[in-house]
Amino acid sequence: MSSSRSQYVATRAVQSFGTVLVALTANFLIFRLLPGNAADDFARVPGATPELQDALRDQFGLDGSLWTQYVAYIKQLLHGNLGTSFYSRQPVTHDLAVAIGNSLPMVLAGTLIGIGLGVAVGAVAAWRRGTGFERGATAGGLVLYAMPAQFLGLLLMILFHNVLPIAGMQDEFAPAGQSTLAHLHDVGRHMILPATTLGLIIFGNYVVLTRAAVLDTLGQEYVLAARARGFSDAYVLREHALRNAALPIVHMVALSLGFMVAGSILIETVFSWPGIGHAVFQAVLARDYPMLQGAFLTLSVAVIGLNFCADVISMHLDRRVVG
Repeated sequence: MSSSRSQYVATRAVQSFGTVLVALTANFLIFRLLPGNAADDFARVPGATPELQDALRDQFGLDGSLWTQYVAYIKQLLHGNLGTSFYSRQPVTHDLAVAIGNSLPMVLAGTLIGIGLGVAVGAVAAWRRGTGFERGATAGGLVLYAMPAQFLGLLLMILFHNVLPIAGMQDEFAPAGQSTLAHLHDVGRHMILPATTLGLIIFGNYVVLTRAAVLDTLGQEYVLAARARGFSDAYVLREHALRNAALPIVHMVALSLGFMVAGSILIETVFSWPGIGHAVFQAVLARDYPMLQGAFLTLSVAVIGLNFCADVISMHLDRRVVG
């Protein structure tokens, strides 16, 4: 790696680390700026005494100054301690690991399908500009992109409720001791509607983005030269137009992967899928501050890290990125 590229990666790493620190601080402050606190909420039970409230403040680490609490918060993070959930009484790291493990298969499936189909349809729409295919693909992409995820999810539930499961991750009445293959089949059937909802939303985004990016490259001289040399349309589209339009698409992929973890809250809530989105929704209802803090921190670090990876990939795709 050249010195300029090494310097670019180092600079982006420092910037990403600084952004993580800002996210850590914001994550610490946002729940302490809200009216009241967890100790006040728990002390509202009938018969609660001031002594109980003081004991709860001490237990939750709310009895010290804001700076003291912040230092203790950073120390806990360095030891991998995100606290204990008020609702489940389990470590937040455990609850987050279970929730993310449930989210990843469903959201990965929807994201990969949405990106793959969106890029393909968007590229073909740009190549066949002025045709009915382009107009239909663009209109459909805009509609799906603008459609609220929860509305699309409810629409699919109404259309397919007699064919596919519409809630949960598996059949609650499945026989005990079923085989691994039967369990995977059950989970897969429950995954179809939420993954399709997510995939359609992402598909609409990528159709519009890819069409615009490819159209921008089709008028370049290297594309015209490739077509003049007699290369097939598929080769020119794949190796020249789409390849050189990859830079904005890579950045959007990074954002989509961040959405993969963070943006499925409404979809998981609609379909009662027990992932991180559903866990965040339940934590909001229960005012489970440790769980909310841990979830927001995880989502923030995931988005920042994925954007750093997108910058590094963009550097390899386009030398102009490093000047």
